[in-house]
Amino acid sequence: MRFSTTTLGALLLAASATPALAQETAPPPPITINATAAVVTDYRFRGISQTDNNAAIQGSITITHKSGFYASVWGSSIDDYVTVAGTGHQEIDLIAGYSHTIGGIKLDGGILYYFYPKTKLAGDKSSSDFVEPYFDISTTLGPVTAKTTVNYAPKQKALALDQGASGKLQSRDNVYLADDFTVAIPKTPLGLTAHVGHSFGPSWLATDSNSKKGYTDWALGATATYKVLTLGVSYVDTDAKFLSATKNVSKSGVVATLTASF
Repeated sequence: MRFSTTTLGALLLAASATPALAQETAPPPPITINATAAVVTDYRFRGISQTDNNAAIQGSITITHKSGFYASVWGSSIDDYVTVAGTGHQEIDLIAGYSHTIGGIKLDGGILYYFYPKTKLAGDKSSSDFVEPYFDISTTLGPVTAKTTVNYAPKQKALALDQGASGKLQSRDNVYLADDFTVAIPKTPLGLTAHVGHSFGPSWLATDSNSKKGYTDWALGATATYKVLTLGVSYVDTDAKFLSATKNVSKSGVVATLTASF
């Protein structure tokens, strides 16, 4: 799921702050539904702005069964350069997965489908939509939660850098490996977040001379929670270079996020 770094950190902090006693005395219902609504000053995906360094509106809804299976829909406004045809203004992520905790270790895996509505033009053979299976493992020790994630996108049309312009599609795959850390500051609504990720292989997002070797992104941030609201601020950077029509959207910057959870 394409959560911003601050949103991801806030969710991990909320999970690590859940009282163990409440979990033991009040068994969860068979099905739970959770939703979020957020405003971000810049939607960053793996370090690269998807909104030309402008604000975005985001939202999600997740249905979870007590067995561990879940389904989720997440959406965000984007800029048109994100899609191959240059016509997209919305990203919708469709997720289906399963999570299970063993001895304090949470295992989570599933399939993520990135969908960009109204980007398929008549007679256009290019594609922006793609599928990406994922797996992550996380654990909490005291106030610290650590999470490692691997996303693998198999060879498919949307990952081809030339989109078949030469007459033959250059099939490519991509692996993204990331570590996320959150620290809940005891007896306060505050928390700290850290993220580092690396994209192995060519990426549509990175167009500099090093793109064939992949690129790295990282972030440091802080969160503050009040009831259902979480405010997050992160410094985000990457060693990639991606130019939109107007600016370098891979340049470092500060991203603020206000999220409401329901």
